[in-house]
Amino acid sequence: MSRLVSVAVPVPALDLLTYRMPDDLPAPPTGARVLVPLGSRVVTGCATGAPRTPPEGATLRDVLDVLDVEPFLPSEVVTLALWVAEYYACGPGEALAAAMPPRAWIASERQVRITDEGRAVDAAGLKGDILAALGHGKAVRVETLASALRPGARGRRRRAAGVHAAVAALERDGLVRVLQPLRGTAHAFKTEGVATITAQGHDVVERLGRDAAEPAEVLRLGARQRAALERLRGAPEGVTTRVLAAEGLPADTLRRLSAHGLVRLARRTVERDPFEREDGTDDRYPEPADRVPTAEQDAALRRLAARADAGGFHVTLLHGVTGSGKTEIYRRLAERVVATGRRVLLLVPEIALTPAVATTFRRTFGDRVAIQHSGLSDGERHDQWRRIRRGDVAVVVGTRSAVFAPLEHLGLVVVDEEHDGSYKQEESPRYNGRDVAVVRGQHAGALVVLGSATPSLESQQNAVEGRYELVALERRVLDRPLADVRIVHMREEYAAEGPEVILSRALREGLAARLARGEQALVLLNRRGYATAVFCRQCAATLECPNCSVSLTVHRAERRARCHYCNYTIQVPSACPRCAGPYLEQAGFGTERVEQEIRAWCPGARVARLDRDVTRRRGALQNLLGRFGAAEIDVLVGTQMIAKGHDFPNVTLVGVISADVGLGLADFRAGERTFQLLTQVAGRAGRGDARGEAVVQTLYPDHYSIRHACRQDYGAFFADEMRYRTAMRYPPVVALVNAVVRGRSAREAMAGAAEIVRRLRRGAGAFRVLGPAVAPLGRLRGEHRAQLFLKGRQRRAMRAALTTALADLPDVARRTIIDVDPLSVL
Repeated sequence: MSRLVSVAVPVPALDLLTYRMPDDLPAPPTGARVLVPLGSRVVTGCATGAPRTPPEGATLRDVLDVLDVEPFLPSEVVTLALWVAEYYACGPGEALAAAMPPRAWIASERQVRITDEGRAVDAAGLKGDILAALGHGKAVRVETLASALRPGARGRRRRAAGVHAAVAALERDGLVRVLQPLRGTAHAFKTEGVATITAQGHDVVERLGRDAAEPAEVLRLGARQRAALERLRGAPEGVTTRVLAAEGLPADTLRRLSAHGLVRLARRTVERDPFEREDGTDDRYPEPADRVPTAEQDAALRRLAARADAGGFHVTLLHGVTGSGKTEIYRRLAERVVATGRRVLLLVPEIALTPAVATTFRRTFGDRVAIQHSGLSDGERHDQWRRIRRGDVAVVVGTRSAVFAPLEHLGLVVVDEEHDGSYKQEESPRYNGRDVAVVRGQHAGALVVLGSATPSLESQQNAVEGRYELVALERRVLDRPLADVRIVHMREEYAAEGPEVILSRALREGLAARLARGEQALVLLNRRGYATAVFCRQCAATLECPNCSVSLTVHRAERRARCHYCNYTIQVPSACPRCAGPYLEQAGFGTERVEQEIRAWCPGARVARLDRDVTRRRGALQNLLGRFGAAEIDVLVGTQMIAKGHDFPNVTLVGVISADVGLGLADFRAGERTFQLLTQVAGRAGRGDARGEAVVQTLYPDHYSIRHACRQDYGAFFADEMRYRTAMRYPPVVALVNAVVRGRSAREAMAGAAEIVRRLRRGAGAFRVLGPAVAPLGRLRGEHRAQLFLKGRQRRAMRAALTTALADLPDVARRTIIDVDPLSVL
């Protein structure tokens, strides 16, 4: 019977495919990469084990090559990715792609080079053609080779697959070498040139020092060549060519010595260290040594340590007020787990939090800490991933994608700031890193700790219902008090100072007082840019994005108006594009305008801004946070990036501009997000010896989310919000699936959504179907959008009904986004 294998390929919505294994190829283990034909292409896939029995009479194609003898991905990561594909209704290849390091999938970038053995072989047929084409000795992309040897369009598919298969056979025979490059380099690892003195070179140096009458062959060595030999004589392990060049010994000198057999030139692999370019991080994030746990921390540690020691899967919700020392608990618990030979995975919501957390753990675990996030270069991510896969790492710190890190023997999974929306991926696979982390802990039999000062309603409800254990930290470290919160009713400010006021009197006075005392302040506005809209006073037209249903935001530093969804940008016009009137007004304000206002009110202050506009340049974010931590900045203005997890002891004032900015969104989570953001940012104040204060500016001081946030009363907020969710039948009371259908026109999008709804309602029983309707963002990136919801308690039934409805609508299916457990319904 033919050997069959199930393969996941990185193609959206495509299920597992079954291929036949040729007799001359070894069966790939689960998690190994394989090269397979797909239509007219050749792609890299991942073997997922024995396949389902193919239908009678099905035509199967052959696997072309097995790229890994050992599993490239651990089997538990493959299992986790397949669970993600099933739960979030996406293709298994899409989920596995999230687990792969950079460039691991790219078959088209494979390069092949002839070996010395290949030059000596006289092969016939396609193999001979390949060896002849490689005779010049340079590496050639396999796709380029296949194109050059292609007999014509009629034989394209067969010939392309045949070239890949022939290259694989030649590699097995040792006649060619296949490289799997990272974009822009010869292979995925960074290398550096190294020069090492040979035995013959040692002999020449000794003769130079011993013989007054130098032999003729020694006399021919120039001064630089002699200096190079002397330099290398004292470094038996070799010296990099970069260092030698800096010392005045260039590559030409080394090549001449190598030609005489006196020096050996080679290249060695160098792992890129992402911590290298963060020199000074330890100084920027100082922590007192030998911290003594508080009574609450000690009690929490004892409970968690008992769970970790017992082994097995368990989830604990660590609900600790801001400044209660949750990170110290994570560190001590990780130390205990690593001592037993197990590994630790720690997730943080933002790249900005990674340096400080990684530094804390590196003080304990040294080089056995790795980081994984999208802010690293492809090369750094590749090297960090390889270290983890080899088992050189005890602790991995990263953002949501690190949940797929190839850690084995996992004993502890920590999700810090578990409530944060950044854990949800907004493109396929649309997974929530927090929920996937819980499932990973379940598969590994590990302890999972979810930490937050403002837990998500889902996690808190799980704790209330007994599915999660609840551990509470109600006091700050050293019994420091929570910040005093002052609500400023902005309608009163407008009445007293006019409608253009941005900084209230209370906030201005607070900033002046802190600056006089040499203290620092954070000012939050969760909206970037200078002005949020441009409108014409003559015809009332608004400057809008041609691709999205939003107005353009003015960025004054760029002198441009920009769409924050599709990045469309234009110069700010001097006249109305519709009526040519010169009366253009800018309305609303963002962080850029707030920064300008603070500079105007506090001319001597050192003011900086932290938002996506100023952190696009690599390293800018870490540099800015480092400067603020070193007290080189007095006031830091920013979006929600400044509200999470940062510990700056000299910050005694937090100002919140437009605290209610998120309440107007057409999203049932608006109140929860507002409460979490205000509570978190208020918690940044008063972490040192001086008492902290927060000034919250709002038009709706009586809204329960703002009222409870200012009192930092999570229990009261949870009770009020759950009453609303229960009445409206929203999560966590029920599960929700959001489906968005895109179209070239509003009619096309609505027609597709209506057809899905008709099919769903034929068999709906365990869930309700709402819609279709135009999505709140009716047009996005040039596509019109219609929306429908499925509400119920059985996610499996809802996913199955939706995928069944789409199975007979291939055109609509290609245009449909399925979001299980959405965090945003815009």
